[in-house]
Amino acid sequence: MRALVTGATGKVGHATARALLDAGHQVRALVREPVRAAGVLPAGVEAVAGDVTDVPSLEAAAAGCEVVFNAMGLPEQWLSDDGDFDRVNARGTENVVRAARGAGARRVVHTSTIDVFHAPRGARFDESAVADYPKGTAYERSKQRAEELARAAADGMELVFVNPAAVYGPGPLGGASLERQLFQPLVRGRLPALVPGGFGVVYSEGVGAGQLLAAERGRPGERYILCDEHVTLRELAQAVVRVAGRGRVPPTVPERAARVLSAAGEAVARVVRRPPLVARGELYFLLWNAAPDSGKAQRELGWRPTPFADGLRATMGDLGLLR
Repeated sequence: MRALVTGATGKVGHATARALLDAGHQVRALVREPVRAAGVLPAGVEAVAGDVTDVPSLEAAAAGCEVVFNAMGLPEQWLSDDGDFDRVNARGTENVVRAARGAGARRVVHTSTIDVFHAPRGARFDESAVADYPKGTAYERSKQRAEELARAAADGMELVFVNPAAVYGPGPLGGASLERQLFQPLVRGRLPALVPGGFGVVYSEGVGAGQLLAAERGRPGERYILCDEHVTLRELAQAVVRVAGRGRVPPTVPERAARVLSAAGEAVARVVRRPPLVARGELYFLLWNAAPDSGKAQRELGWRPTPFADGLRATMGDLGLLR
């Protein structure tokens, strides 16, 4: 089949494009700057110029594509202008789905997030626990709205949601990536402290495989959580240092101190217009510390989690961080 992938210069879209190519499919990627993207995209991907906020470019890119994988988005938990989250994550998704429907695509696989679900702090949750209230950060609210707008824009076209946990592994390193925020600073001994909490993690190659399975086997209108396992931030730091054979696990600051530091850091960030060390939205997510259950994806799609130890070692090797 011929597939369009948005966000192919990001970790999820890149993994999706690689998985499609490995399966023998034709892959087209929507990119803002094809020349620059050529050094990032997997070999064999057709790069077409466009942007999810530019409807005509989307319509041209979607032409002739049977399946559209919408893997683009702003993954940060802080931006100087919160309106960018809605403009790109929500309205951009609506534009993608409408363009796919107009082009006669059979199905859209939309990359959402585990952030759209509800659970008490530290509890386990699955796809049945969709939050029916606005979540606590602009990023989360934009992803909730993206799902709503996607459903409305599909208008009868097949639409499947993939809800990954925090993605790590081979692929481009964005500013909000675990590799840049945690792995590299931990190994180099440059992370001064950890904050409390934890999150679910999923290996990028597993996400790519899950996207294809969602396109092939996912039931229209359904959500599928992709998560290998849940780890606390301290457990993650210990695993990184242990696998690398070097580095330092810093102390964990108390929750109250973490809240004060994140609020102060954000106040400074709004003046200097650079991201804080830990944004309040990021801390909000970490303190949620809920564990995603990927049982549905395993049962219905045949998806298989990647053991965290295996994925972490492969990632550290790819980054050149192993001793």
